[in-house]
Amino acid sequence: MENFYEKVWSGCLTVIKDNISPNSFNTWFAPIKPVRLKNNVLTLQVPSQFFYEWLEEHYIDLLKKTIKKELGADGRLEYSIVMDNNYHTSQGQPFTVHAPTLNKKALKNPPISLPIDLNRDKAGGRSIPNPFVIPGLKKLNIHPQLIDSYNFDNFIQGDCNRLARSAGLAVGQNPGKTSFNPLLIYSGNGLGKTHLAHAIGIEVKSHYPEKTVLYVTAEQFTNQFIDSIRNSNQNDFVHFYQMIDVLIVDDIHCLAGKPKTQDVFFHIFNQLHQSGKQIIITSDMPPVEMSGIEPRLLSRFKWGLSADLQLPDFETRIAILQKKIRNDGVEMPAEVLELISSKINTNVREMEGALISILAQSSMNKKDITLELAAHVIEKFVKHTPREVTIDIIKQTVCKYFDIPMEKLQSKSRKRETVQARQLAMYFSKLYTKSSLAAIGSKCGNKDHATVLHACKTIKNLVDTDKRFKKYVDDLDNMIKIH
Repeated sequence: MENFYEKVWSGCLTVIKDNISPNSFNTWFAPIKPVRLKNNVLTLQVPSQFFYEWLEEHYIDLLKKTIKKELGADGRLEYSIVMDNNYHTSQGQPFTVHAPTLNKKALKNPPISLPIDLNRDKAGGRSIPNPFVIPGLKKLNIHPQLIDSYNFDNFIQGDCNRLARSAGLAVGQNPGKTSFNPLLIYSGNGLGKTHLAHAIGIEVKSHYPEKTVLYVTAEQFTNQFIDSIRNSNQNDFVHFYQMIDVLIVDDIHCLAGKPKTQDVFFHIFNQLHQSGKQIIITSDMPPVEMSGIEPRLLSRFKWGLSADLQLPDFETRIAILQKKIRNDGVEMPAEVLELISSKINTNVREMEGALISILAQSSMNKKDITLELAAHVIEKFVKHTPREVTIDIIKQTVCKYFDIPMEKLQSKSRKRETVQARQLAMYFSKLYTKSSLAAIGSKCGNKDHATVLHACKTIKNLVDTDKRFKKYVDDLDNMIKIH
């Protein structure tokens, strides 16, 4: 039976749906849960402080009107925010703040003036900053190392990346002043995390040209630190990075197993964060799955927002390709774009690579771009490109092997054969993909991360104790490898 507070919120949603787009509704209002109504105050639970700030900034007037419509002129609204333990609450436990404002501590940004030098990269090519302070030299602008084409205009939005893109845009427009600092963007290969990281940096420079922005890979950072040890000027190395206003570190997981580099990054991170500077990091996995990273550093990665990029759906893949050919000034039949999107669906880079191969074949052989030419190129391209294993591929393989429908695996059925099939899908997803435990659980029957961990443990135990079950696992392993 529906509670009264749920009925009130349902009435609010009816009004809200009529005033915003379906995409905005699904992104910002579908995840909200009403939790209580007391003394004419409706309390809503939102997933993060980011959600709270976004609602307050963009939808506060709409929310006020709908609350007054349902509860009268005295109706009020509170938010119950599920925060991480870095906010001194129990992990995953909500705490309540009163609308419309949240008291935040202001972070002062003390001016730092240090002279630096710019050097050429040892490998030649574009200019990158030498991360050492050389006394007596005039201060120069630091080259941000941003790729101009990796901007927000070229980053196609879809359900797969809406939250990460929105968070990135908010950071780009207000660096160091939002609650998502650091912003951690994670995904598998070729899904756009590097593009998004550059886009944020470019957005910052467009709004705040005076701010110092630097993009660096974790590998570059490590090599620079090694050079500073060799040259006995680690302090200059640290001082250089502490003067950055917006630091973007790509592939942060590459610091795994490098305790000294992690230690120096830890101190740089602390100084930047305390000074109200913005930190953006990318990884191929969420913090909870990063092995070889010190706990104190992992805890700081969780201070802000961790946003993942999922595989784009068919419509988003089409939009990505359309944007690509428009930027390149070429034309291509719609059916060819649809063919590329249907045949290559696990990696945006691979999809764009196939597009470039088709254009090259057409140009070199002086042939029109037809469906036949595209199919021929794609067949060769796919054959010589290692295929990425996805959760969907694993689920399909498991269902085919046990001859059970996908709907059954996704259901809440507790029948032994269904549970085992679901657990196997979780086990192989953990083994072969870089998806988070939460993402795996969500795609395997809408389970939580604890269920996924339990499934993996169960499968390992059965492999060790049940020969028949071990054959199932071996068979599925081979099928997934040659999918």
